[in-house]
Amino acid sequence: MAFAGFPPAALEFFEGLAADNSKSYWLAHKTVYDEAVKGAMSALLADLAEFGPFNIFRPYNDVRFAKGRPPYKEQIGAIGESEGGAIHYVQLSTEGLMVGTGYYHMAADQLDRFRRAVDAEHTGAAAAAVCSALEKKGFTIGAIGELKTAPRGYPKDHPRIDLIRRKGLASFRSWPVEPWLHTKSVVKKIRDAWTASEQLNAWLDANVGPSTLPPPDWDR
Repeated sequence: MAFAGFPPAALEFFEGLAADNSKSYWLAHKTVYDEAVKGAMSALLADLAEFGPFNIFRPYNDVRFAKGRPPYKEQIGAIGESEGGAIHYVQLSTEGLMVGTGYYHMAADQLDRFRRAVDAEHTGAAAAAVCSALEKKGFTIGAIGELKTAPRGYPKDHPRIDLIRRKGLASFRSWPVEPWLHTKSVVKKIRDAWTASEQLNAWLDANVGPSTLPPPDWDR
C-alpha cells in the first residue's frame, strides 16, 4: 500500500479508544487498526526507509507492574536506529504527529562519554550551539530524563550543566492535527525534521557512539 497520508479513520480509531480502552472495543475495531493505523504507518516507514530499518511498537501496554494502566496504547509509534547509534522516532495520536531523533536514552557507557564530551570546552560548546540552533528552528531538546543535580565529578555551576544532567540528548518536533496529516505531505515534514537534526546526530555519533552494553527493549 502506497502512503497517501493518515486516513481520518486512524484518528477516529484513537478517539474511540480513548473513550473506551477495552478489549471489546479493540476486537470490534481491530480491522480499522490494522488497515488505517498500522497499515498507514507501515507505508509511511517504507517511504522513509533511508532512516530505518524501523520497528513499530506493540499496541499493548504492559500492565503487569502498573495498576490502572489502560490495556492499549492510545498512539502508534515506530523507531529506527542508525549504524551510528542515533534513533529516529515517529508517533501518531489524537494530539497530532510527533517525531524525534538523537540518543533519547543513553546506556551507562554512553552517558560517561557524553558527559566528558559536554564537559570539554571544544566539543561541549559545539553541542550547546547545535541544540540552541535547533531550538530557534522550533525543535524541543529533551531526553528520557535528567538528574536533579550535577552528576558526581561535575560542578553544579558548570556552564553546560543543563546538558550534563541529561540522561540522553534528542530533538523533537510536534504538529497538531491539520489537513496535511491526511496527505503525502507527512513524508516531507518528517524527512525535513530529521534532516534538520543531522548535525546533532553527527555530534552524538562522533562523541558518544553506540553502547557496547545489551540493547534496551523498545517495547516492540
